[in-house]
Amino acid sequence: MPSAFLPASFDLRRPLVLIAGQGLYPIMVAAATRAAGVPTKLVAFEEETRPELIASFAARDCRTLRVGQLGAMLKALRDFDAGYALMAGQITPRRLFKGLHPDLKATRILFSLKRRNAETIFGAIAQEIETLGVTLLDARAFLDDHLASPGCMTGRRFPIERDYVDHGVHIARECARLDIGQGCVVRHGTVLAVEAFEGTDQMLRRAGAFKAAGALFVKTVKARQDWRFDVPCFGQLTLETMRDARVTAAALEAGKVLMLDKPAVLRQARKWGIDLFGFQ
Repeated sequence: MPSAFLPASFDLRRPLVLIAGQGLYPIMVAAATRAAGVPTKLVAFEEETRPELIASFAARDCRTLRVGQLGAMLKALRDFDAGYALMAGQITPRRLFKGLHPDLKATRILFSLKRRNAETIFGAIAQEIETLGVTLLDARAFLDDHLASPGCMTGRRFPIERDYVDHGVHIARECARLDIGQGCVVRHGTVLAVEAFEGTDQMLRRAGAFKAAGALFVKTVKARQDWRFDVPCFGQLTLETMRDARVTAAALEAGKVLMLDKPAVLRQARKWGIDLFGFQ
């Protein structure tokens, strides 16, 4: 089995459709599924999916859609005779309000939702996918080696006292429980910023405006996280934002936060003097 996050019944011969959003994440998944010998197809989105990922697929194995074309996406799954689907990569959050092009299927779903957030929207999409008989996989599948690991991952003694780490973990988990966000920045028992709809990078910039030495960024997951979508990620862009904001330590939930190209992230963090810690 190529991943601990796959169901025991996973059939390597059945086509897997990668539903690809932004960034490196779906590129890593595509490389891993191909290396595992899984027949892989692609559903990409205009102005979201990286062109180089789209170009790596034959035309017969790829569909490029506008964000919101749910009916077309479901048709692509049927056309590909998909056994499995995997969602990887964020869709720009502002598209929930501007730039969304919902087809009739998506419009019906949106009008049926009393709350519109990642959990409710992608949960409804997941239900539509599985109604087709397609298994929507845990989005960590195939990337086991890129998850945050316990302890100080950058090889040095973590500079933040454990009591302050625990305080940040408590705040981040409460924010996740309340569906506000999955991260926060704290310093010596004080909350500098919490993540909301604007995302991690904007939160880090707000926290950086205080110019407070010893700040800690904490990234966690919801207690009832649906691992089929919305997996929290930490990559080079977040690391760059931390450097610019002068936030030089991060605590990531081990086994749950996905590090986008973990070896490269750790190398860069060491180079910039940023300490990364995995908590459980």
